[in-house]
Amino acid sequence: MAATQAPTRTVGAPTGTRPPADGNARAVRARRARTAGFHLTAGLLSLLWLLPIALVLVTSTRSFDDIAAHGMGSWPRSFTLANFGQAWNEGGQGHAMVNSLIVTVPTVLLSLLLASMAAFGLSRYDLPLRRTLLLVMLSGNLLPPQILLIPVSKLSEVIGIYDQLDALIGVQVGFGVGFYVFVLHGFMRAIPAEIQEAAVIDGAGPWQIYSRIILPLARPALAALSALSFTWIFNDLLWAITVLRTDSKMPITASLIGLQGQYVSLWNVIAAGSVIAAAPTVAVFLRFQRHFVAGLNLGAVK
Repeated sequence: MAATQAPTRTVGAPTGTRPPADGNARAVRARRARTAGFHLTAGLLSLLWLLPIALVLVTSTRSFDDIAAHGMGSWPRSFTLANFGQAWNEGGQGHAMVNSLIVTVPTVLLSLLLASMAAFGLSRYDLPLRRTLLLVMLSGNLLPPQILLIPVSKLSEVIGIYDQLDALIGVQVGFGVGFYVFVLHGFMRAIPAEIQEAAVIDGAGPWQIYSRIILPLARPALAALSALSFTWIFNDLLWAITVLRTDSKMPITASLIGLQGQYVSLWNVIAAGSVIAAAPTVAVFLRFQRHFVAGLNLGAVK
């Protein structure tokens, strides 16, 4: 009679335990559920954020008769680009756009030039009280701008530049340089000192080190600050209505207020003016998006 062979059992594997594959499958399902939940939540938040923008874009291309007959929240039954021409010409958005660019472009260039020079001196040389100077520059940005409206207005009148675009440029430069210096100081300070020492051995002076070595290495930070400063200055309203009085000198943000007063019930024209005002900042951000992200990543690493 042949003896039956007992079933073999793996040594060390307790009986009654589930195979490891079940645990791995549960972990994969849980990870997929968390990923799906994250994407669903992010998608809903993005939709909630994009919904007002989409409403403005759709309203800007609808006719007044369509909005008056069916309501602004209804499905659009018309399409026209005449609203943009009306806001640009009759609403004065074209002239206001020129004023905004006259203020914004020189302010960004001058602010970054002064801030980069100050940050270069404070970060690369052992200057006396350099930490105090940096804190003083940064502390100026901690003051609420509302408490400085009257002093800035009175000072511009005393100097004789009130109601001029030069006054607005000076104010924007003065209140922005401190923050730009603080940001650029961190980038320039992280540049290895050996690079500057090698340039000094080769006979380079401070200006050559600044322009040919430090500035190219700080390009991601400068690009990120360019996009941010352009957005802040172009969209500013508070300082514009503080130092300017004449309607023909107002930037586009202040012109939107006049456009709303001029076209009280023409929401399609007002929406078109809002799209015109937002277009330059969107274009600048898209142009510097790669450098902007690189600057943020570099700042996180540093």
